[in-house]
Amino acid sequence: MRQPVVARAGRWEDGACRHLLVWRAGPGWRMVSSAVLGGGIGSRAWVLNAQVRPGYGRMDPDRHLAELARTQGLTGDGVGLMTAAQVDDVTWAEDEGVTAVVTTGIGAPTWAAHPLPPAPEDRYRPGTINILAVVPAPVSDAGLVNLLATATEAKVQALLDAGYDCSGTPSDAVCVAVRDPAAGERPDPFGGPRSLWGARLARAVHAAVRHGAARDRDRRTRGEPAVHAGPVADCALTDVLARAHGSGPSDPPHGTAAVAAAVAADFAAGADTVAG
Repeated sequence: MRQPVVARAGRWEDGACRHLLVWRAGPGWRMVSSAVLGGGIGSRAWVLNAQVRPGYGRMDPDRHLAELARTQGLTGDGVGLMTAAQVDDVTWAEDEGVTAVVTTGIGAPTWAAHPLPPAPEDRYRPGTINILAVVPAPVSDAGLVNLLATATEAKVQALLDAGYDCSGTPSDAVCVAVRDPAAGERPDPFGGPRSLWGARLARAVHAAVRHGAARDRDRRTRGEPAVHAGPVADCALTDVLARAHGSGPSDPPHGTAAVAAAVAADFAAGADTVAG
């Protein structure tokens, strides 16, 4: 199965051009998600991941995401994710048919079981590590929920491997998509990390998050890119995952083996441990 086609678009918002990513999955997909729009479990036809300004303060993010979906011509039920991270720095990895697409921003690292309640400004902060995992096979609802748990476990493992002392950020979000079964086809009942599809998903998510963490560290070292007025022609890309990357350490290679090699080399070269 071909990897998902993820497009990029831009829109004018809060004084700058803000980008968003869209996967137009179409019919035949069942998804589970923790997203503020389209979360839960059910049939979904698209996934949108919108970048917003740091310090985003709207209290109706579901309505905001629905508005953005309409501007992209998206109809029917879908999933809407939100982040203050740079969606242009999207990373992805593929493992035996399973694709993980991740946007990573680790500006507010934390442990899930923290002794103190979250600060008011953190309670509604857009998720900064957003994960989309696409599995090209039918999986039962129980297995689908297990796949979401497996993706989260792989994310935490990747952060620890990247040198971060955290389990994530306060509002990370995950979406896992599986195919609807054909007539007479029995969905796979399992989604744990040692199941067929769970193992593949875990490796893909781990590689994409691990490389995303390395890119985020590098971006914070160099400074965030300047915002620009727009949108302009370059803001739109028909297939972000297939775009041609230039050379350089911040350009993600394709496939889990290449990603793993790249991030291992980056870490071994002297990346500092980031404390939560």
